[in-house]
Amino acid sequence: MDLTAAAQLARTLMDRHGLTSWTFAYDRARVRAGACHFTDRRITLSRALTAAHDEEQVRETVLHEIAHALVGPRHGHDAVWRRQAVAIGATGQRGYAGGEEPVVPGRWQGRCVAGHVVHRHRRPSRILLCARCRGATTGDRVLRWRLDGQPVPFEQLGPAVRRDLALLRARGTTVVGWGT
Repeated sequence: MDLTAAAQLARTLMDRHGLTSWTFAYDRARVRAGACHFTDRRITLSRALTAAHDEEQVRETVLHEIAHALVGPRHGHDAVWRRQAVAIGATGQRGYAGGEEPVVPGRWQGRCVAGHVVHRHRRPSRILLCARCRGATTGDRVLRWRLDGQPVPFEQLGPAVRRDLALLRARGTTVVGWGT
């Protein structure tokens, strides 16, 4: 959605639901679509995800955060919050309808032997195993990392990764593609 139109939509909905003293802003989030900042009395949306969403998804996110603002910080996603969300026109659900969340690809991409890919926005600080390859051997589940499409040797991932890899090797685990 166009960011200017999304900001106007957010401000309109916030005013309609009595949040006239609250402010709206964009943030740099890459994983969550919106946030309610009680202390600052501010609702923020992810600039990247808002641009990737359609108007209905943005509306849902704004209403979701407005419901948080209206019920206060002690409710999280409980029944009180859910009732308020539904009352103002949101679904009352956490996350995205249909389960398909838009992904802002991370600069870091981890891939297992089976080809499953995960995205990270920060350098991995530990060895990570593929969650989708539960039946595979541990060595095959270890994610190999690329940064901006270029392979990154495990040595460049830091001391914790080197320690994890040494522990796996000490247990006799062969990590495919990471030496012996």
